[in-house]
Amino acid sequence: MVLLAGLLVMTACTPTPSPEPKTPPTAPSQTVPSPQPTATSPELHVDGTAADNLPLFGEITARVWSSSKRAEGRAYIDALVAAGFPRERMQVTEDETTVGNPVESLQFSVAWGDAECLVGQVGPSTGDPVTAVLPQLAEGRCLVGTTRPIDW
Repeated sequence: MVLLAGLLVMTACTPTPSPEPKTPPTAPSQTVPSPQPTATSPELHVDGTAADNLPLFGEITARVWSSSKRAEGRAYIDALVAAGFPRERMQVTEDETTVGNPVESLQFSVAWGDAECLVGQVGPSTGDPVTAVLPQLAEGRCLVGTTRPIDW
């Protein structure tokens, strides 16, 4: 019994080792491929929807916006025609106000099919160029209000 009591005293005085911190098992590492940029530019899809053609419409809008002709409606129309969009389906608003100042917002559009429009808006009040697919208005129009003739 004395032996047992001595053993208990020795055990109580001996420091207990701290348990090793457990680290969660690690999953095998996986390499996720990063997306590679493509060198292809958007293209016109004559038989596609307005949504199919929005990337090209947006790219052309951004390109003209970054040029020195950013405030000229004709520049947007000419660039869209050069890319294959049909001029006869386009509308554009005036570049200048009635007193000869540059407009705060310039809009242009291409009617697509019988129900949709590709619409762009640029200008100081817009900030970055905005492009969208919107429903056509009455008589196949895309823009509300007065637009200028595309007669060049």
